[in-house]
Amino acid sequence: MNIIINIMIGIVALLHGYFLILEMFLWERPAGRKSFRTTAEFAAQSKTLAANQGLYNGFLAAGLIWGLFAGDPVKIFFLGCVVIAGIFGAYTVSKRIFYIQALPALIGLALVLVA
Repeated sequence: MNIIINIMIGIVALLHGYFLILEMFLWERPAGRKSFRTTAEFAAQSKTLAANQGLYNGFLAAGLIWGLFAGDPVKIFFLGCVVIAGIFGAYTVSKRIFYIQALPALIGLALVLVA
């Protein structure tokens, strides 16, 4: 069970590493604009905000990776942070965020709590 939990946490961490890359480095490029469904004009105007958001996603990824070594309390904390961020994003931006961000973290959190 622990291997499955760690794989799930690794997937969530990789997703957040990918979000960091999209938001910090690819925001104005076609891949970033396609992922977030933005125009070139909006991407140019919001690139600083996106980079800041990408940095936060990087911290979530780092915390999840730390949790793989530090134990359940750290895993629970960072998975909980991701779930809350995903729910907030789904409510304020797009329901897709729930499925892409919150749901994988929610599954990981449930696995940790059940184990």
